[in-house]
Amino acid sequence: MGSADRGKIARSATRVLPMKPILIKARKPGIGILAAWFGASLFAAGSHSEPRASAAWNPQAAAAYLDRRESWWMAWPPATRDHGTFCVSCHTAVPYALARPALRAALGEVSPSENERKLLDNVTLRVRLWQTAAPFYTESSGAGKTLQSRGTESILNALILASTDARSGKLSDNTRAAFDHMWELQNKTGDQRGAWAWLNFGNEPFEAADSQYYGASLAAVAVGTAPENYRTAPKLRSALMLLGDYMRRECDRQPLIHQVVSLWASTGWRGLLAPTQQKTIVDNILDKQQPDGGWSLSSLGWTWMGSNLRSLVNLWIRSNDTPMAAKSDGYATGLIVFVLEQAGVPNADAHMQRGRSWLVRNQNQSEGQWPGYSMVNRRDPSSGTGRFMNDAATAYAVLALTATDCR
Repeated sequence: MGSADRGKIARSATRVLPMKPILIKARKPGIGILAAWFGASLFAAGSHSEPRASAAWNPQAAAAYLDRRESWWMAWPPATRDHGTFCVSCHTAVPYALARPALRAALGEVSPSENERKLLDNVTLRVRLWQTAAPFYTESSGAGKTLQSRGTESILNALILASTDARSGKLSDNTRAAFDHMWELQNKTGDQRGAWAWLNFGNEPFEAADSQYYGASLAAVAVGTAPENYRTAPKLRSALMLLGDYMRRECDRQPLIHQVVSLWASTGWRGLLAPTQQKTIVDNILDKQQPDGGWSLSSLGWTWMGSNLRSLVNLWIRSNDTPMAAKSDGYATGLIVFVLEQAGVPNADAHMQRGRSWLVRNQNQSEGQWPGYSMVNRRDPSSGTGRFMNDAATAYAVLALTATDCR
């Protein structure tokens, strides 16, 4: 997405606040951006309860944590699959693939890390063996899991490979094949036309009944990320129209955390969402910011769609009857700050400053990670499975902070 498009999203996010924000025209002709200069009094009011941020975060520690966790995931027996491959997870592997390359400049690296290469080789092998490799899950894991597994994997493969190719500017044959697999599995008819079957194990936010929109949003991110004007290929016109129609049609009914991902997708795919939808998402995001400057996943992961008494209870209680964490977390905060940056919200905006301050303050400097909280189970935070949401939190915090450093 060009700076003009990001500026339009940022400009549309003007809100009624205690002090009227000032709209400042950028020096580049034709681009207007929102510069939320609310004055010293507003900055003080927004930060008086926050501890003072340390001068910087620790990229080396973050990289070490992400590398350790990816090594653990690749070797974890339940993640192993046929042909010597492993499952590509939404909480650990995909965030690692997106975030680890962003740390190269800070670390002085000139090539991918060993684990980046292993993950990329794994995805490439599964794309090449698409017709013979077994799905991540089959009907033995539940009805419909074979199709759900294929739909999910096809999107994640395309996203990882397209993100890799975006850095070189050339779309590889393997990435084209991954996209072909993805489009073959797109729903062409029915209420969910334009989307894909998506894994549903009741695990919010990545694998639940309402996660199908999240998956379609990732597909749209992949499309917008792919180099060489992939999205303009005439043969894709029908599939892209179906996906775009689905994204706009279903957006307003989704949990806000999934709408955030659709906003991300819209920054790379002009016209994916209506301007009014982009504005509403940004407004709702800013309304959910916590007093400490962060965002809480538990306040963003619920919708009236399909709600019942149990889903209302789930606003406060996990599925294993433990209290839901209501405090700010690294996944929600990192994702939101990153996406608002992509949407063109300026660094000077008070919400952005408070969000980044939360991220800097809340990195565990010794271990490198940011805190994440499960919406499903309270696990031992020192266990391998108990760190899943920390993995996602750390990756998106890295994306947010490295994007800030580049602006």
